[in-house]
Amino acid sequence: MNEPISITAIASVSPLGHSAENVWKNYQSGRHCFTEKSFGNQSAPVAPLDASSEEILAQLRQSDAHYKLLDRSVLMAIAASRQAVKNAGWHDGNFGVNIGSSRGATALFEQHHLDFIQTGRTKTLASPTTTLGNIASWVAHDLKASGPDISHSITCSTALHALLNGVAWLRSGMASQFLVGGSEAPLTGFTVAQMQAMKIYAKQDDAFPCRAGDFNKKQNTMILGEGAAVCCVEKDTSRALALIAGIGYATEILEHPVSISAAADCFQKSMAMALADAGNPTVDAIVMHAPGTISGDMSELKAVQKIFGDKWPLVTTNKWKTGHTFGASGMLSVEMAILMLQHQVFVGTPFQPQQTAKKLDYIMVNSVGFGGNAVSVLLRKS
Repeated sequence: MNEPISITAIASVSPLGHSAENVWKNYQSGRHCFTEKSFGNQSAPVAPLDASSEEILAQLRQSDAHYKLLDRSVLMAIAASRQAVKNAGWHDGNFGVNIGSSRGATALFEQHHLDFIQTGRTKTLASPTTTLGNIASWVAHDLKASGPDISHSITCSTALHALLNGVAWLRSGMASQFLVGGSEAPLTGFTVAQMQAMKIYAKQDDAFPCRAGDFNKKQNTMILGEGAAVCCVEKDTSRALALIAGIGYATEILEHPVSISAAADCFQKSMAMALADAGNPTVDAIVMHAPGTISGDMSELKAVQKIFGDKWPLVTTNKWKTGHTFGASGMLSVEMAILMLQHQVFVGTPFQPQQTAKKLDYIMVNSVGFGGNAVSVLLRKS
């Protein structure tokens, strides 16, 4: 069993808001964050940033001439990172940064590509402002971080892989503090069309258009959302919001480019590894990846049943409310888990009987990307 790593701060900008108070308030609400958005000659439900978070981005964009040229994914990451570092009390810049994204500067890349198609030329900064490393690089620049600066994409499990990296750096003794997370701004017509082409996007406009966590649904109901979430990890446990008790990861043999095996072998392995890493404690709840697709939700549930047997924990997800934020989704789930640990309140979905927990000491968070790149993180109450 490895020593626990401390999460001393977490911050986000998302459809739920940008402060812990607003995020928790919105988790207590039975409302979702979806709205219909037009993309050319068609429209689709999406979950955009809330108005207060949008205002923060607008102010950030106007604060520096360079920032006017950056993609939303970069600005969201900067906004969340500033708050997290402030909350953690990190002042000297002696920390590493690992913030990734599934798609990176989606909207900006699409605009530059459209300009090229129309004119045959690109703008001077088209390349540096659309590279995937742009997110972590600008965050490190903005915060004057002097540690290692890492970006990566492991599709929808990107943020939790960043957390794994941070834990590895700390456990190795190569760093004492790391800022980790993910950022995603996928609300473009092209991205929505891609999801629709895979026949996984929500079609019905009912009370709950995304039915993530509904294990009896008859059609796919995934909806895209946007947001960024980051946390500060370090070895000092005296100021911890929560402790990382165990980590697990697995990649299964690829059977299909966009789905995992029927019983989510990757999740079975990652959850088992996280449990063993923590000394096999009793898990009180699981924040599932559960993207709102029939196969995605059910395969993960089968994996939970395989690992925990008849006494499996309470299960929940936040995607019925926020949509799927791709590379940022895992860290937004960590935020949800930390808030539940702090308030000792289990937040369920509208599709299961209302459940309460006698106690919440350990909560597991799952995330997986295209191709079966699963991560499970076991959080412990501090």
